[in-house]
Amino acid sequence: MQQRLGKGPLLDARGRLVERGWATEEVRQYERSAIRAHGLRIKEWDYYCILTPEFGLALTVADNSYLGFLGTSWMDLKSGTAVNDGAVIPFPMGRMDLPESADSGDIVQNHKDMSLSFLHEPGGRRLIVDAPRFDGGRGLKGELWLAQPQMDRMVIATPFANAPKAFYYNQKINCLPATGEIRIGSEVHQFSPSAAFGVLDWGRGVWTYSNVWYWGSASGMCGERCVGFNIGYGFGDTSAASENMVFVDGKAHKLDQVTFLMPNGPPDSAPWRFTSNDGRFELHFEPIVNRHHTTDLGLFKTSQDQVFGLFSGDVKLDDGSTLKIDALPGFAEEVRNRW
Repeated sequence: MQQRLGKGPLLDARGRLVERGWATEEVRQYERSAIRAHGLRIKEWDYYCILTPEFGLALTVADNSYLGFLGTSWMDLKSGTAVNDGAVIPFPMGRMDLPESADSGDIVQNHKDMSLSFLHEPGGRRLIVDAPRFDGGRGLKGELWLAQPQMDRMVIATPFANAPKAFYYNQKINCLPATGEIRIGSEVHQFSPSAAFGVLDWGRGVWTYSNVWYWGSASGMCGERCVGFNIGYGFGDTSAASENMVFVDGKAHKLDQVTFLMPNGPPDSAPWRFTSNDGRFELHFEPIVNRHHTTDLGLFKTSQDQVFGLFSGDVKLDDGSTLKIDALPGFAEEVRNRW
């Protein structure tokens, strides 16, 4: 069963989800002040990933209560390399002021090791990054404009079993055409809206201490059609709704359950396969580079394997037609947290 969310507040007076389910727009309103769980359990982040067939940029602003994080990653899909850089903010506990909506409110974080700005402007979003110590001091700097026409998105409200005040409210906005340039050292990389597309992962919630998730995403052109998808599972109680959705020319096509079939060895050692219980999503994924990152603070640990590569296969749309996907740039990941 896939339950649609109605409109209204996300949480009730006890800090519990009013409703669980999915939507294609921001119908439930998140308010940090409505949370009734311990402050260390609150996790909030905005993550952007912009990919072309040749390279990609990932930007993160996260307030995980005990640790704030600014992240910049560059993926070179031609050479199969990835470089990460980050800045840490101890115990922000909400002071990073991440917006309570994915549709309004700016993020501006200026620190000695990195500055990131995620700005709302009419018709889209502006991303500004300055990471002077990136790649051993080569530095990464630039500005991208992500256009956001009227289109569906993936929205889901997920509870956690045996933790009534825990929840995850997530929005994924795929297929954002990107324009701009990023400079790394003396090299300048141009992003063109005909080949560069971004996704926003907007997450707000109260999490249990130990969990794992699987997430896959891609956006780009398949012939004359703009295509994207969001797939994932692994945490929480998804009996009311999954986060699996395909987007074609701005319209969402809801899927049921999708399973990740990963390599037996390292996550970039062999192709992945994806299959759905309803037979509508059958893709394989050719890995190019693993953007691995681990933070181990003893009691708190995160280990991330985000593998970038190319998706190909068949997707059956709501009208019964079959969409053929061929070498669509994207990523698939496994993340394990104790936080």
